[in-house]
Amino acid sequence: MSEDQKRQLESQLWGIANLLRGKISADDYRDYILGFIFYKYLSEKQHLYANSLLETESVNDYTDLRDPDLIEAIREESLEKLGYFLLPGELFDTIAARGNAATESESNYILEDLKAILNHIEQSTMGTESEDDFTALFEDLDLNSTKIGRTVAARNTVIAQILGYLAKIDFRLDDIESDVLGDAYEYLIGKFAAGAGKSAGEFYTPQQVSKILAKLVTTGKSRLKSVYDPTCGSGSLLLRVAKEAEVTEFYGQELNRTTYNLARMNMILHDVHYRDFSIRQEDTLEHPQHTELRFEAIVANPPFSAHWRGDANPLFESDERFARYGRLAPKTKADFAFLQHMLFQLSDSGIMASVFPHGVLFRGAAEGAIREYLIRDMNAIDAVIGLPANIFYGTSIPTCILVLKKCREQDDSVVFIDASGDNHFIKVGNQNELRDEDVQLIVDTYRKRESIEKYSYVATLAEIAENDYNLNIPRYVDTFEAEEEINLEQVAEELRSLDSELKSSEVSLIGFCKQLGIPSPF
Repeated sequence: MSEDQKRQLESQLWGIANLLRGKISADDYRDYILGFIFYKYLSEKQHLYANSLLETESVNDYTDLRDPDLIEAIREESLEKLGYFLLPGELFDTIAARGNAATESESNYILEDLKAILNHIEQSTMGTESEDDFTALFEDLDLNSTKIGRTVAARNTVIAQILGYLAKIDFRLDDIESDVLGDAYEYLIGKFAAGAGKSAGEFYTPQQVSKILAKLVTTGKSRLKSVYDPTCGSGSLLLRVAKEAEVTEFYGQELNRTTYNLARMNMILHDVHYRDFSIRQEDTLEHPQHTELRFEAIVANPPFSAHWRGDANPLFESDERFARYGRLAPKTKADFAFLQHMLFQLSDSGIMASVFPHGVLFRGAAEGAIREYLIRDMNAIDAVIGLPANIFYGTSIPTCILVLKKCREQDDSVVFIDASGDNHFIKVGNQNELRDEDVQLIVDTYRKRESIEKYSYVATLAEIAENDYNLNIPRYVDTFEAEEEINLEQVAEELRSLDSELKSSEVSLIGFCKQLGIPSPF
């Protein structure tokens, strides 16, 4: 599929969202549109797979199949291959056509049938390997919600319209070389995030920041056994890593239930097999879900300075993720707790890159002690990268990326990069945005470990120790621009010239006043 066709699909999907503006609130229509795109995807995937199994049968189209034995055989194969099952009468196009039939009648009412179909998709996986990946996946699609209509008829009309709009779009799932639908889904998630205010941080990392993190953790690698995100949101960071290297297994954890569902949908829409990903819903710091595993790459955008129960729970003091540091991250700033958790889960050959607020670089007390231990005792910090302010939706604070390794090749220095300068980003609407060349400069500078005037500096551990393990970037990267020297003699000459011109003007004005017969102001 060409770039033009890809943009057309993105435009069509976003157009559906715009049609619903004013009818449903932004947060709500996000859930319905993304949910129904996913239902359409599952239906088309089921339809194509079933048809491939029916190639040698007398009935070649799954929608026409009525033989119960063949349907049962397809069910068994589908659960093994796809991880779920849909009956012929449960396919998206069938229910969408009923809801948008030209003649209005009782047959246009589809809400109850649609609810049963979505429940059946989840129930079809019970007792199978894919059960965890589909359980309660459609719970945010509340077809009885008054948010989409005060009456049953009004709700039915809105839902039928959404399905009707989507039915006209070709997802091109038979194009096995294309990940266009997955990319379009990511595009929609980003568009919704742009208008979601502060809540956007719960589920979306800007694409260019995702690209930086993915390129950093795949440095020197074309294949990864595993990638992990402990605060995975919509899963976009995990999937971005797969664009930079071949990834075998994806792992993530997410606290917000709605966002957790979105992440699982996103994985499946990008054709990640249910056996190849494990996304769990829980508080990562309180109840980590993959502690027995060590990951080759870790990427994250944790909630900035979140509250946690570190000080209130004495068990954390003996928790092997935190115990060796001697101090716990403060209860009002969990940034270092997330960092410690990730470093604990990192394999010896792995790389982790995560976004944090700038405070992690210089705040004192417990955070200062943890930072010193990371540098002096563990020598784990590989790079500190300053990003422009106002590049994340919902917050304008400046942020940084920390890159950590357990076994560093260049173990006597840390690369500092200041990518926050005005010439290293552009302004798009109310947001600042990194360009492709800005991203590449960051990545190249990290990989080459270069000192570039007013942009980067490779600091020795001794220099960092001299700075009391303070990692504030201006201590290492001098971005000071000297003001142009002022030629005082030239300024004096200009003032003398101005004075002469003023006197000449005064003489002229006095003359004009005399001619007009009015008093002179001088």
